[in-house]
Amino acid sequence: MACALGSVAACACVLVLVVVWVSYRLLRNFLQMWSELKSVPSIGVAFPLLGHALQLKTKAGEFFSQVIEYTNEFRDTPLFMLWVGPIPFVFLYHSETIERVLNNSLHMDKAYAYKFLHPWLGTGLLTSTGDKWRRRRKLLTPTFHFSILSDFLEVMNEQAEVLVDKLHKHAGKGPFNCFNHITLCALDIICETAMGKKIYAQSNHDSEYVRAVYRMSDLISKRQRMPWFWPDFAFQYFGDGKEHDRCLKILHSFTERVIREREEHGVHYTESDSESDQRKKKRRAFLDMLLKTTDEDGNKMIHQDIREEVDTFMFEGHDTTAAGMAWAIHLLGAHPDIQRKVQQEVDEVFGDSDRPVSTEDLKKMRYLDCVIKEVLRIFPSVPFFARSISEDTKINGYNVPKGVNVLILTYALHRDTRFFPEPEEFRPERFLPENMGGRTPYCYIPFSAGLRNCIGQRFALMEEKVILASILRSFNIVSCQKRDELKPLAELVLRPEQGIWIMLERRRR
Repeated sequence: MACALGSVAACACVLVLVVVWVSYRLLRNFLQMWSELKSVPSIGVAFPLLGHALQLKTKAGEFFSQVIEYTNEFRDTPLFMLWVGPIPFVFLYHSETIERVLNNSLHMDKAYAYKFLHPWLGTGLLTSTGDKWRRRRKLLTPTFHFSILSDFLEVMNEQAEVLVDKLHKHAGKGPFNCFNHITLCALDIICETAMGKKIYAQSNHDSEYVRAVYRMSDLISKRQRMPWFWPDFAFQYFGDGKEHDRCLKILHSFTERVIREREEHGVHYTESDSESDQRKKKRRAFLDMLLKTTDEDGNKMIHQDIREEVDTFMFEGHDTTAAGMAWAIHLLGAHPDIQRKVQQEVDEVFGDSDRPVSTEDLKKMRYLDCVIKEVLRIFPSVPFFARSISEDTKINGYNVPKGVNVLILTYALHRDTRFFPEPEEFRPERFLPENMGGRTPYCYIPFSAGLRNCIGQRFALMEEKVILASILRSFNIVSCQKRDELKPLAELVLRPEQGIWIMLERRRR
């Protein structure tokens, strides 16, 4: 008995020493960082360990409005910072300071908050770092070649037709919230193009998988804003850990089942450019290409790697695109003169026909392209993203030490009056070639920039063009909300807090 008690006491002493040592190291690092960042403009008084957490709003919409107010307050300052708990965040919102980070191959690691995506996405292309990211990016880049994206056009047209049929039921019947309709359409497109699996989200919006996708995004975003839930044990026992695990099981089970089905039935598409063969061949999905992809040594991706990338493509490829299309619908409905210009262009391309959109049609819709770019300027689908500084760096005279998280505020960057006069005005003509002189490469980055720019941006722009053109061929849009009623909230993507309310009128051409 005495020996047992002695062992317990020894273990307890060791545990206490470990806790004390870890606490000492954390406190020492915190105080060192605190001292080094003293000269950087800050939002107010920060308390040791708590930082500015008590001053920050916890609701997504209020927090985002608060951050944007700070960027307006510090607009003439190169940067500002705040402490979220014991972790410092430096905010950048000018092209020259952002370029210092995004154009430096050393600062490629994602910030601390991205670790909360790891249970769902693993360390795929979005969240991986270092050599793994470089290998994966090199491996996956060919799968986003334009010729392959063209194969996805058929899926986009089919789902656009389903969406337009659904919208016909609302035409002439007063205001309705279109946001969910657009999101379900994007989810159907991404499921079939990413996994080769139809989930019929537009017909069955209450499916378990659809609910799990939305719920998981909400849970991760909420946890990122609340540092007291960052420790796993706190999130598990005092937060939404059990709900998170339930959604995770649904999402991974679905992806794994689809991967097994594709593996068992094989990948049977053929490489051919002839029209007859194109009609006969099985549709390619992103998953099919992953199953066939090999590295320079001839090694195939393992099961876990494939699941990481499919889950990443699912996560990144529907919510962001859906948000962009929904904001576009609002802005077009609020600016009938611009809407008429787009419809005139669409009518010139398609006439009275009901044929699907082709790759040639996409090239001809140049004004619609400007509209989409201007929408993404005003309402970037990803309103901010973050990197970890990998070595001590000087940004506009301020020392930013290694380990600091840098938050790049796309939303504020796109409102820099040096490049976009009257930035709140919706002016697609800004993106006509003759009006783009004098802009720097980093003043407009809706798909990030530098080495870690979004690999799927051509896919996203193609989808937005197809869906918006399909809607505008059939309907006139009237927005039912003013800009200040939208209340953008930044979770993992920029959403309107109350949805997008519109009225539709059938077009007579």
